[in-house]
Amino acid sequence: MAGRASGSGTTRCPSCSAPILRQLVGRVAALDVTADLTPLTPAEQRAVREPNRLIWCLYRAGPHTAPRLRWTGRDHPAACPHPHVTQHRCPPTTLF
Repeated sequence: MAGRASGSGTTRCPSCSAPILRQLVGRVAALDVTADLTPLTPAEQRAVREPNRLIWCLYRAGPHTAPRLRWTGRDHPAACPHPHVTQHRCPPTTLF
């Protein structure tokens, strides 16, 4: 899944207005990923990790290139210098 990302765009969530990044990630079977743009510490990554909520590396190839999402699977370097983000979920709200 560390393949190419396309169809990217930094925008805001239509429900909660949080800054998000949307990209198609993968080579064969692309995933439509919506990720938060707030970097996570290693402790925060462990706290939010769930079976259906992945952690993504926010890789930037150069200073003038758009960020790309890479999956932080078992082949991801432990000493990665890039920020890590998670799949976006809107915070719970109270309607009344």
